[in-house]
Amino acid sequence: MNSADKSLEEGNSDKSPKGKFTLSIIVPVYNERDTWRETFERLRAVDLGGVEKQIIFVDDCSTDGTREQLLELSKQQRDVIVEFHERNRGKGAAIRTGLSAASGDFAVIQDADLEYDPADFPFLLEPLLAGEADVVYGSRFASRIGSRGRLINYLANRFLTWLSNLTTGLKLTDMETCYKMFRLSVLREIDLREDRFGFEPEVTAKVAGLGVKICERPIRYSPRSAKEGKKIGLFDGIEAIKCIFKYRPSRRRRAGTRD
Repeated sequence: MNSADKSLEEGNSDKSPKGKFTLSIIVPVYNERDTWRETFERLRAVDLGGVEKQIIFVDDCSTDGTREQLLELSKQQRDVIVEFHERNRGKGAAIRTGLSAASGDFAVIQDADLEYDPADFPFLLEPLLAGEADVVYGSRFASRIGSRGRLINYLANRFLTWLSNLTTGLKLTDMETCYKMFRLSVLREIDLREDRFGFEPEVTAKVAGLGVKICERPIRYSPRSAKEGKKIGLFDGIEAIKCIFKYRPSRRRRAGTRD
C-alpha cells in the first residue's frame, strides 16, 4: 500500500471531524432510479462527527421514474431538500440550483450513480476544519484503492487535468473529479455559468483565480460503463477543452496546490 492509500484508510477510520458545522451535499440526479436510493442511504449513514448534513437532491427532469420517486421522498423526509427542473438543463445547472438552496458552512457535490463513496467525506473535511484549505479535491488517481476505469477515460481525464493545470498553475491530479468540497463562502464569490459537465473546468479555473488554498486527497472510485448509465461522452470532453481556455485565469497561480 502506498502512502496515499495508507492516508485514505487512516483518514476514514481513525479521525472524525469535530465542530458545529454543516456540510451541504448537492446531489444532481438525472434518470438514476436504480441507484439514487442507495446513494441516499450512504449519505445518511456516513458519520461526520460533529458536522451536520444538509442533503439537497436536484432532479434534472428525469424521465425514468426518478422524478416521481424523489417527489415521494420530499413528502416523507422533510429534512431533505428536493428541487425539480422543468426541463433537462445539465449537471452544472443542477449544481447551481442546489447551491441556491444550500445553507451550510461547506458544500460538496455527490453523484447519484454510486461511483463515489460518501465514506470519504470525513477525510475530505479534515483540511477544511483545520483551516488548512478552502477547497479540497478528491482525487481518483492519487490512490490505488478501487479502479481507475476504462483506459481511454483515464487518459482523457489525465489529459484534461494536465491542460487545466497548464492554464491555472495548479498541480492537480484529477480536475474532473466529482468530489470537490468547498467552503460555501468561496463558491458564493464565483459566478458559475456552465450548464453541463463544463462545470468542472469552469469552477477549477475560477477557484484558481481567487487564489484560495486548494489541496487534494485520495478517494475511492467505482466506475460504471455507458451501458450502466454513464452520461459523459466525447462531446463533453471537447466542451471541457473549450471551457479550460474560456475560463483560464488572467494570471496563473505560482503556488499550485498543497499536499
